[in-house]
Amino acid sequence: MSKNEKFLKLLRNSPNRRNFLQIASAGLGHAWLAHKAQAQSQVRIDKLNVPLLNKAKNCIFILLSGAPSHVDTFDLKLVDGVTPTGLFRPETINGLTLPTGIMPRLSSMTSDFTVIRSMRSWALVHNLAQIWSQIGRNPAAALGDIAPNIGSIVAIEKEAERKATDVLPTFLALNSNQAVGAGYLASTYAPFKTNAVTTGLRNTTNPDGQTRFNDRYNLMQQLDATNRVNSPHGRPMQDMDAFYKAARGMMYNPVVEQAFQYTTAERAPYGNSAFGDCCLTALKVLRANSGTRFIQITTGGWDDHVNIYQDNVLPARVRMLDSALAQLLADLKSNGLFNDTMVVMAGEFGRTVGRLSAAQGRDHYVQQFCFLAGAGIRGGRPLGTTNATGSASTEFGWHRERDVRPEDIEATIYSALGINYTSIRYDDPFGRGFEYVPYAHEDIYAPVRELWA
Repeated sequence: MSKNEKFLKLLRNSPNRRNFLQIASAGLGHAWLAHKAQAQSQVRIDKLNVPLLNKAKNCIFILLSGAPSHVDTFDLKLVDGVTPTGLFRPETINGLTLPTGIMPRLSSMTSDFTVIRSMRSWALVHNLAQIWSQIGRNPAAALGDIAPNIGSIVAIEKEAERKATDVLPTFLALNSNQAVGAGYLASTYAPFKTNAVTTGLRNTTNPDGQTRFNDRYNLMQQLDATNRVNSPHGRPMQDMDAFYKAARGMMYNPVVEQAFQYTTAERAPYGNSAFGDCCLTALKVLRANSGTRFIQITTGGWDDHVNIYQDNVLPARVRMLDSALAQLLADLKSNGLFNDTMVVMAGEFGRTVGRLSAAQGRDHYVQQFCFLAGAGIRGGRPLGTTNATGSASTEFGWHRERDVRPEDIEATIYSALGINYTSIRYDDPFGRGFEYVPYAHEDIYAPVRELWA
């Protein structure tokens, strides 16, 4: 059976929207089962001997929650009497037709990024598809509800590379309170969730002063360390001890203060927005080089069912994205981080094409885009082509000759970071074997290596 035949078989067997809730309701991934399994299981990891891209040290993953309109942004399609050409000022640069009127900075930087236009989502339900994009698999599948975030897999794989001086978490989630966590893995690999603010991280000092705090912390260690270190109470207590130690390392630490605090002058080039603040913080954290390897940023509000072309709807949001993302790419370059950092940005799906709905908006649609930059990715061109309306791919632009799926993006991230995407861990609570990328062992999903071609 060929690779594409395997893929088509998988497609036929994929659950639809109707049976999603039926399957999800049967999930048994309780946290206590995960802790129990981890405490009792000896980890075995199987993997194929596959070539890895190994191009990146870090990854910034940007989730555009709500799903932006691909045909109004990075796969711009002009519809007579519909597209506000005066506002958008469409221009084709390096094969990419972009709305330069609302995306002026990125339009002038096309040599720094590429856009996969032959990408399709598996689902059109926001929560389902957003989770899918973070775990690289069907949330309704057998291990879907205990699957770790892509960032958690990065964290566990990069644990051995952490230095004694690394005080920042391997996996940082900015403005991503709803981000998927560590799944069945230990809480050590969960995302460190915080919001970007000028004053930096909260609770990194104590009102009674550092000396008094140190005395109390040391007393606590003397009184109950035996309950937390190699705890007879199991994984939860050991996880809590790890949290205490990690938090303690971040208190009164100038590296942490410098990484998370910023001035109004630093903030301004990023557009003075919450998303811009996240991009600035991501830059400062990576510049600190103190342990963080995967950063997830979430920016929402892209669910434009109504009045999509009203100036304070899509145009305002694209301007915000343009200012912050362009500045991030520019600063990654000026700080010598661009070649080491892979930037991946996508929504959970795209939006309907052609004429607007009766509400002057666009509804949910499977065709979408994925924006990629850095880590040696060859910019200045699109990958894949869509038809005149943007409803389907006409050229796929990569060796699999099919649409790119979230699982392929997951495989690409892992491979770029030097992680074997075919790995199967045998420590899941059900003993099924947890695949880093589902079906990668069977060569169904794969990295999009053409990004570097």
